[in-house]
Amino acid sequence: MGGSPEEVRARAEAKFQKQQKAAEEGAKVRAEHEAQARAVEANTARLKSLRLAKETADKEVKAKPAETSGKTKPAPIKAASIQVSGTRRSLTRL
Repeated sequence: MGGSPEEVRARAEAKFQKQQKAAEEGAKVRAEHEAQARAVEANTARLKSLRLAKETADKEVKAKPAETSGKTKPAPIKAASIQVSGTRRSLTRL
Protein backbone atom coordinates (compact mmCIF):
# COMPACT_ATOMS: atom_id res chain seq x y z
CA MET A 1 0.00 0.00 0.00
CA GLY A 2 2.88 2.31 0.68
CA GLY A 3 4.46 2.47 -2.76
CA SER A 4 7.24 4.81 -3.64
CA PRO A 5 7.54 8.21 -2.02
CA GLU A 6 6.52 9.86 -5.31
CA GLU A 7 3.28 7.84 -5.46
CA VAL A 8 2.46 8.67 -1.85
CA ARG A 9 3.12 12.32 -2.51
CA ALA A 10 0.97 12.26 -5.68
CA ARG A 11 -1.97 10.65 -3.82
CA ALA A 12 -1.68 13.16 -1.00
CA GLU A 13 -1.58 16.02 -3.49
CA ALA A 14 -4.68 14.67 -5.31
CA LYS A 15 -6.53 14.28 -2.02
CA PHE A 16 -5.61 17.82 -1.02
CA GLN A 17 -6.75 19.22 -4.39
CA LYS A 18 -10.08 17.35 -4.07
CA GLN A 19 -10.64 18.77 -0.58
CA GLN A 20 -9.80 22.29 -1.76
CA LYS A 21 -12.23 22.01 -4.66
CA ALA A 22 -15.00 20.73 -2.35
CA ALA A 23 -14.38 23.59 0.08
CA GLU A 24 -14.54 26.17 -2.73
CA GLU A 25 -17.77 24.69 -4.10
CA GLY A 26 -19.25 24.64 -0.60
CA ALA A 27 -18.41 28.31 -0.11
CA LYS A 28 -19.94 29.16 -3.49
CA VAL A 29 -23.18 27.29 -2.71
CA ARG A 30 -23.36 28.92 0.73
CA ALA A 31 -22.91 32.39 -0.81
CA GLU A 32 -25.66 31.70 -3.39
CA HIS A 33 -28.00 30.50 -0.63
CA GLU A 34 -27.34 33.61 1.46
CA ALA A 35 -27.90 35.88 -1.56
CA GLN A 36 -31.21 34.17 -2.27
CA ALA A 37 -32.25 34.52 1.38
CA ARG A 38 -31.43 38.25 1.27
CA ALA A 39 -33.51 38.63 -1.90
CA VAL A 40 -36.48 36.90 -0.24
CA GLU A 41 -36.16 39.14 2.81
CA ALA A 42 -36.04 42.26 0.64
CA ASN A 43 -39.12 41.18 -1.31
CA THR A 44 -40.98 40.38 1.90
CA ALA A 45 -40.15 43.82 3.30
CA ARG A 46 -41.31 45.47 0.05
CA LEU A 47 -44.60 43.59 0.07
CA LYS A 48 -45.15 44.39 3.75
CA SER A 49 -44.65 48.11 3.15
CA LEU A 50 -47.10 47.99 0.23
CA ARG A 51 -49.67 46.17 2.38
CA LEU A 52 -49.31 48.64 5.24
CA ALA A 53 -49.63 51.59 2.85
CA LYS A 54 -52.78 50.09 1.36
CA GLU A 55 -54.27 49.44 4.80
CA THR A 56 -53.54 53.05 5.80
CA ALA A 57 -55.14 54.36 2.61
CA ASP A 58 -58.19 52.14 3.16
CA LYS A 59 -58.56 53.45 6.72
CA GLU A 60 -58.40 57.05 5.47
CA VAL A 61 -61.09 56.35 2.88
CA LYS A 62 -63.36 54.81 5.53
CA ALA A 63 -62.74 57.72 7.88
CA LYS A 64 -63.96 60.31 5.36
CA PRO A 65 -67.71 60.93 5.42
CA ALA A 66 -69.49 59.69 2.33
CA GLU A 67 -70.09 62.50 -0.11
CA THR A 68 -73.57 62.61 -1.63
CA SER A 69 -74.36 64.03 -5.01
CA GLY A 70 -77.80 65.23 -3.97
CA LYS A 71 -79.51 62.37 -5.74
CA THR A 72 -81.43 59.78 -3.85
CA LYS A 73 -80.76 56.13 -4.37
CA PRO A 74 -83.47 54.11 -6.09
CA ALA A 75 -85.46 51.77 -3.90
CA PRO A 76 -84.06 48.26 -3.88
CA ILE A 77 -85.89 45.62 -5.86
CA LYS A 78 -87.52 43.13 -3.58
CA ALA A 79 -88.26 39.55 -4.46
CA ALA A 80 -92.01 40.12 -3.84
CA SER A 81 -92.07 42.94 -6.40
CA ILE A 82 -91.33 40.74 -9.40
CA GLN A 83 -94.36 40.39 -11.63
CA VAL A 84 -94.54 37.82 -14.35
CA SER A 85 -96.83 38.53 -17.29
CA GLY A 86 -96.87 35.98 -20.09
CA THR A 87 -93.36 35.29 -21.33
CA ARG A 88 -91.98 38.71 -20.44
CA ARG A 89 -90.91 39.48 -16.95
CA SER A 90 -90.87 43.01 -15.66
CA LEU A 91 -89.44 44.28 -12.43
CA THR A 92 -91.24 46.99 -10.54
CA ARG A 93 -90.10 48.98 -7.59
CA LEU A 94 -92.17 49.10 -4.45
